[in-house]
Amino acid sequence: MAATTSGLVVAATDPLRSFLSSAAASGDLSADLRDLASTLASQSTVPYRSIRDIWCAASPHARPALRRLLRGTSFVLTSPKPRDKSDELKARLNKLREMQERREYDELVRDVAPRKESPEPFSTYKDQIGFGLHVVLIMFTGYLVGFAAFKALFNNSLVMVSP
Repeated sequence: MAATTSGLVVAATDPLRSFLSSAAASGDLSADLRDLASTLASQSTVPYRSIRDIWCAASPHARPALRRLLRGTSFVLTSPKPRDKSDELKARLNKLREMQERREYDELVRDVAPRKESPEPFSTYKDQIGFGLHVVLIMFTGYLVGFAAFKALFNNSLVMVSP
């Protein structure tokens, strides 16, 4: 019963064991609490909830102060069970592991294997300059076509001929 309870668990100390032994022999407690106290007296860890139940049920003149009873005890923390990883996470971890192994391998054979061609560092500048020249050329061509069309349409207009 005590091993399956959840919550705060403390390590049993000598004062705590002697209190539980005296509570197991006490006639003031119910049979359930006496059985619980005798069971807990021999264990190395004790749930706080059980200690509190036994301490509260004991007569006030027969029980020690709770602070003195728990002095020197330490908390027993259980580690949670590991969570299952999702398939998506497992696939991502495998991919990252393979990438890391590939990087480590490339680092090992760096001096032996020929270097891979790296992309030209200024290719983006070339692309930007090429795009800029393209825009300027298209604008100039549009201006010439517009000028020629305007001249062809309004060549004989009095407004266009200056005196």
